[in-house]
Amino acid sequence: MTVETGQKAPDFELTANNGETVKLSDYQGKNVVLYFYPKDMTPGCTTEACDFRDQHESFEELDAVILGISPDPVDSHKKFIDKHDLPFLLLADEDHKVAEEYGVWKLKKNFGKEYYGIERSTFIIDKEGNLAEDYRKVKVEGHVESALQYIRENLA
Repeated sequence: MTVETGQKAPDFELTANNGETVKLSDYQGKNVVLYFYPKDMTPGCTTEACDFRDQHESFEELDAVILGISPDPVDSHKKFIDKHDLPFLLLADEDHKVAEEYGVWKLKKNFGKEYYGIERSTFIIDKEGNLAEDYRKVKVEGHVESALQYIRENLA
């Protein structure tokens, strides 16, 4: 399954790094930057998270909330947040159901091995809960600025 721009973004319920249950629908009335990433503490994911951290205030000024999702457990998310001082929630999708709903749980190949994992992707969800923009197969460099620019130009 995959979501398309203009459609209602699939609601979900996941546990956040702070132990609270978070639903996408909790953020109705705000823009949401929902980003899926493969694994805590890995180089690309750390760079991406730190880029979101560094632009966090700019997103807040545009009434946008950042939520990160990976298959890592809550304890891993806590360590990741503490180590890099991340000011937003990371959600644990250990059974990858939400990743599957958003069409980002993919067969990957690395050094001749095949396995399933997250395809780095970001979804911008508008204040009404509709998918406004999606970025798939994200390259980390410059990505956060692109997402910020999209919100500034289209949803602010």
